[in-house]
Amino acid sequence: MVFDLIKDRRSVFPAQYNGKPVRKEHIEQVLEAANWAPTHKKTEPWRFKVLQGGAKERLGLFLAEKYQEVEARPKAFKIKKLKENPMRAGAIIAICMQRDPMESLPEWEEIAAVAMAVQNMWLCCTELGIGCYWSSPGLIVYMDGFFDLHAGERCLGFFYMGHYEEEIPAGDRTSIAEKTVWLD
Repeated sequence: MVFDLIKDRRSVFPAQYNGKPVRKEHIEQVLEAANWAPTHKKTEPWRFKVLQGGAKERLGLFLAEKYQEVEARPKAFKIKKLKENPMRAGAIIAICMQRDPMESLPEWEEIAAVAMAVQNMWLCCTELGIGCYWSSPGLIVYMDGFFDLHAGERCLGFFYMGHYEEEIPAGDRTSIAEKTVWLD
């Protein structure tokens, strides 16, 4: 049931992945789920770039080098994490947004549509038993130096995917009643 998937969805981080690759069929299924997200004026602004194999290593090196270039006081632990996290993932999907060239709707609506596409991906991964995590480091503003982005396209983050073995703790939320005002 979809409500159970929503409640079971969790962030599973690269440090928790066991190194097993994610099957291409599963990545395609996850991307197909993304493609069915709501989209105002049917702009379908989501764009994805799938990184596997050597591309993951190149991404890690790019991020680590860019961090050292732009950070006044780079930290060794962060350099290490930027290099290693992509290698731990079974696959990485760069989450991009293609702005409607006509700008027929506010940019935030297209960003929201991409976020809904990612939620569909997350729910699909939950159903498939694949761990995932949306990372949006500050370095995403430099991704035009790594990817061939089209005019009006920008990277909004990385969707790390990986198999895991450990038990993922149940989530908790405060009551929706504390966040809702009923008007009559």
